[in-house]
Amino acid sequence: MKLGFDNEKYVELQSEKIRERIKMFGSKLYLEFGGKLFDDFHASRVLPGFMPDSKLKMLLSLKEDAEVVIAINAEAIEKSKKRGDYNISYDLDALRLIDAARDVGLYVGGVVITQYAGEANADKFIEHLKSLGVRVYKHYPIEGYPNNTKLIVSNDGFGKDEFVETTRRLVVVTAPGPGSGKMAVCLSQLYHEQMRGVKAGYAKFETFPIWNLPLNHPVNIAYEAATADLNDINMIDPFHLEAYQKVCVNYNRDIEIFPVVNTILTTILGESPYKSPTDMGVNMAGYCITDDETVSAAAKAEIIRRAYKARCAAKQGLADMKEAEKIDTLMAKAGISVNDRRVVPAAVKRAEETKGPAVAIELPDGTIVTGKTTPLLGASAAALINAIKTLAGIDHDKKIIPPEVIGPIQELKIKYMGNHNPRLHTDEVLIALSFSAITNNDAAKAFEMLPLLKGCDAHATVILSHVDENVFSKLGVRVTCEPAYQTKKLYHAV
Repeated sequence: MKLGFDNEKYVELQSEKIRERIKMFGSKLYLEFGGKLFDDFHASRVLPGFMPDSKLKMLLSLKEDAEVVIAINAEAIEKSKKRGDYNISYDLDALRLIDAARDVGLYVGGVVITQYAGEANADKFIEHLKSLGVRVYKHYPIEGYPNNTKLIVSNDGFGKDEFVETTRRLVVVTAPGPGSGKMAVCLSQLYHEQMRGVKAGYAKFETFPIWNLPLNHPVNIAYEAATADLNDINMIDPFHLEAYQKVCVNYNRDIEIFPVVNTILTTILGESPYKSPTDMGVNMAGYCITDDETVSAAAKAEIIRRAYKARCAAKQGLADMKEAEKIDTLMAKAGISVNDRRVVPAAVKRAEETKGPAVAIELPDGTIVTGKTTPLLGASAAALINAIKTLAGIDHDKKIIPPEVIGPIQELKIKYMGNHNPRLHTDEVLIALSFSAITNNDAAKAFEMLPLLKGCDAHATVILSHVDENVFSKLGVRVTCEPAYQTKKLYHAV
């Protein structure tokens, strides 16, 4: 895959920028860490060459100075809010974040339950954390936040929050997802540090939008598509333009909240160190783009994937259609359509020819293979087998999984597990392939091709089962689906 981003340079520049910001404040820096800390797959898709764990590597270069604090909103715990990419609740993801940090030697200072108002599920989670030896702190709702500055910066505002005991110069405040209250945690800590006579500062780390790319650059449009559910809008930072006569890109929420944040910082510190929301940021990603054409193409592809994801979510009743409509508008702004994703027309054509569901996969050399629904295999499983056979140079008509291997699996599904669909899903066909590889050289050759599917595009003409979607995800295949079910039944099993 062609690269357009220098990951090594990014880790170096980003680490140095954060060190500079720590020195700017002296004793301590609270860094609001937006986006994904350990697995930023969005960034790796729109900036080819950016590694999903780049931010982690950057923090590891600051390991001796850094500790992690995780913020999670009590309401998100109460409502069992889920992280979309992993399909796990925010409270479970908080535990995952703690494990991930500890696994690489990063110190975790604790978990802050924000907006806590006595929620029963939040109380259970607090007790669970304590039983695991994790320090927990409660931060409370403040009436009129964020505009009632006088109350916020007082004993009855931030003063009521439990102070998070930290020991390092760099405190990274991260969260399972948006709306967790990271900024409020940082500002509350600044208030408490000031009351204790400790000089501390605040900065913000958001990868997107990239402030030194044009407003309508595909990478920044892709960020709008990724946050369509939050209704984020990229904008020129008017405060930065006024202060420095320089055009920089930020997004509406940061721009809208900046006057309030600036007032709070001035009240706490005596003088705000920032003249604009862009000033608060430390993101260096824009300086590490090495091939704008490659990055732009990757970002456009991401916008299309986001469009399909939103359409399917609306069809499944998981999201409002307005989200999909907004991304359609963004596609028009970027000058693209879904047919620019080469696997889309290929899959649709195959479905029209076979009068049934079809899947198309684009291989690393640009070859497109398809799969149709058969009596033995679902379309996803068929496409997967056809893809690895092509990569291994095996003739299309040559069977690498004998019927006597597939038959017992079908019998297990129907006779003993109560399924109605005898066709093999992708996970089942891979198990069958692994057994065949023991005695069949062609099956073994095809099996060895699976890693080459990472980064490939795929498209299905129907909404995939969770099983097939998860298998494609684990293989690194970037799959999209038409917003249509295979049957007209009202209930669709996962």
